[in-house]
Amino acid sequence: MSRVLERRRQLLSLMRQATLENGSFTIAQVATELGLPRSTVQDWVKRLEAEGCVAGQTGSRGRYGARFVAISAMPRSTCRRVFTTIDGDVVTIFHKCLSSACAGFCSYHHRTAGGVIESVERDGDLLRETARLGRRRLEIGLSPLPAVGVEGVRLEDGLVVQELRSIGGPAYSLSEMIGHADGVLEVRLEREGALVRAEVVTRALVHLLIGVDDTDSAAGGATFALALALLQHLARLEGVQPIGHRIVMLDPSVAERTAGNACSYLELAVEPDALASVSQHAVRFVSDEAFSPEWGVAIRAGFRVPGDLTGFAVRARAGRVTREEALAVAARTRTSLHGGRGVIGSLAAIGSAGSTIKAQLDPSVAL
Repeated sequence: MSRVLERRRQLLSLMRQATLENGSFTIAQVATELGLPRSTVQDWVKRLEAEGCVAGQTGSRGRYGARFVAISAMPRSTCRRVFTTIDGDVVTIFHKCLSSACAGFCSYHHRTAGGVIESVERDGDLLRETARLGRRRLEIGLSPLPAVGVEGVRLEDGLVVQELRSIGGPAYSLSEMIGHADGVLEVRLEREGALVRAEVVTRALVHLLIGVDDTDSAAGGATFALALALLQHLARLEGVQPIGHRIVMLDPSVAERTAGNACSYLELAVEPDALASVSQHAVRFVSDEAFSPEWGVAIRAGFRVPGDLTGFAVRARAGRVTREEALAVAARTRTSLHGGRGVIGSLAAIGSAGSTIKAQLDPSVAL
């Protein structure tokens, strides 16, 4: 057992015992009993509250600390967030899991089951699956059969409905846990003996790509750092689910570069009504925070990158391209550009979206 899991077990055991004997516990009591700093216990209490294992009973009053109760050692849900984006007849399904092991389990079984799932990627505890609208019956069961799979995805009035079939632990997750995940609106259940069929309902969000470049100068700054700050800023807006940040290397021989000639792009899942506001916030943030007056921002909706845009990224990674070329490609691919010379790198960044990390970081590898 890892040290983290052992500490979790130790803390929960003490908290449950204190709850049973005294009705509640305080952070100070647990810290004293286990000889831990109060700040450490406080961090654990926050984590366990998020998991649904601990709940607050009373707030702090003067010199009396807040009191808590232990509900269960079982996390309320191993699924932290579940959300979906749509581009034409293709849906991307995102699962943010409590652990990378859970994400790995689902990625293996969903990939093995097949069904409407066309691709599966895992980045730590984030599972990303691409599915085509439709339905395909799955054979689910005990080993060697897959234990869970997505056998259908459909749209209902701006909502995405995933049809999953499962057995064993995944069935428990579908019936007891996934409904607590952020982003899940409803779970509709049917039982077929040991099998559980569940329809998981989420909003059909817009997949937004935001490219950023030329924000640094000889005086300081770094585009990757500003892009990360932008992701944190946009993630706080209403109607936004952050997906991630990628770094893309362009032609390192360009004379105007400030360092290695890297650009960045962000991926967000956005409510359709919030698109205009998110775009305005992104442009304003970059213009305010950039060290260089040549900053550039590219914004495009959708996760399927057209060949014209990928071709521009390929050229920008192999040699010099002009701002006029970038404007022409942007017009043909429904991409909005903002700023100065940096629109070249920002457009190339989102043109590389969907490629492997190795390809994005090594211009000699094909996108």
